[in-house]
Amino acid sequence: MSSKEKPTLGGTRIKTRKRNIAAPLDPAAFADAVVQIYLDNAGDLELVAKNVESSDLNFSRYGDTFFEVVFTGGRTQPGTIKPDEGERHPYSIVECEANREAILPSVIYVQKILRRKPFLIKNLENVMRRFLQSLELFEENERKKLAIFTALAFSQKLSGLPPEAVFQPLLKDNLVGKGLVLPFITDFFKEYLVDNSLEDLIAILKRGKMEDNLMDFFPSAKRSAEGFSEHFTKAGLVPLVEYNEKKIFEAKLKDMKSALTTLIAEESDISEVIEIVKQRVKDANLPDIEVVRILWDVLMDAVQWSGKNQQQNANSALRQVKTWAKLLNSFCTSGKLELELIYKVQMQCYEDAKLMKLFPEIVRSLYDQDVLAEDTILHWFRKGTNPKGRQTLVKSLEPFIKWLEEAEEEE
Repeated sequence: MSSKEKPTLGGTRIKTRKRNIAAPLDPAAFADAVVQIYLDNAGDLELVAKNVESSDLNFSRYGDTFFEVVFTGGRTQPGTIKPDEGERHPYSIVECEANREAILPSVIYVQKILRRKPFLIKNLENVMRRFLQSLELFEENERKKLAIFTALAFSQKLSGLPPEAVFQPLLKDNLVGKGLVLPFITDFFKEYLVDNSLEDLIAILKRGKMEDNLMDFFPSAKRSAEGFSEHFTKAGLVPLVEYNEKKIFEAKLKDMKSALTTLIAEESDISEVIEIVKQRVKDANLPDIEVVRILWDVLMDAVQWSGKNQQQNANSALRQVKTWAKLLNSFCTSGKLELELIYKVQMQCYEDAKLMKLFPEIVRSLYDQDVLAEDTILHWFRKGTNPKGRQTLVKSLEPFIKWLEEAEEEE
């Protein structure tokens, strides 16, 4: 190597990566500019929207700050709702009247902005989540305004706002415990149901994973079915109360059915099963008619309907009836309940074609095991009111009915 040549390193040349030079963050200047648009247009939200849309402000960087200005009139201090330094305007959501007429224009305004700048939906989520998690920092009247805005946002189908962004932040223990969440959610429900059905509300609750957890909005001391009914009845939300009572009832039926299914599958002692069912019925305050329906469903669900021919299926069903006849007998304690059992058998045979021919054999077996009385069977045959499959089933039962009538004449 010549003494004049400079040494070089062999191998791959490593390039120095240039750094992205970011513009300095200045949310205060951004907030002041948005506030000035409000002030220049005297709070006329249509004009404000037009000027916001035509401005060259950096919304992608300062989206959260924008919604702070929308909700509170100016920038808020990090992690709080306290006003930060800078300009403010008096046309914000928390400054208007606490009614839908005053707040709806703000919802429509936000909708317009989101249609032009859909990326801002994430910023709206961020700000709403932060404000809802800080409900205790708002005055009572301001919390009501937030509830009305939230309800109207869903009612107007505000672009892309997910329900979980609203409901989940409300479940903080300290907020629920202080009784701040229940009034908020009550105002939300009342306002939303002005323009929407209960089914619409339930759909939102499902999406927000709250359909089965409405009691979580209540402080622990008031967290009961009675407390739920009393509160929302007083608030004029009777359909919601009825819906909740139905959900509770369905849950009780499901638990009962599950427990009974386990007992039947384990072939538990029938006397033990009867006592367990009676206790569960008492604890859950279940109507007798529902108990009869559940008993039949569970017993028939446990039958192995895999017989190669009709007779095998019939034998399996009849064996089940005979095995658990004492259980059925313990709860079919009146003609009305016996009739309900026949209707249940009727519907099962109607809905499953392979069982249609089993109807007379099942009824005969229930009669032989003293589950069904002769008078009940004759009443169903002559005056039954359920039309589904009735004509075919009545005809199939005629030989048995003829036998019953002849036996009665002989006596």
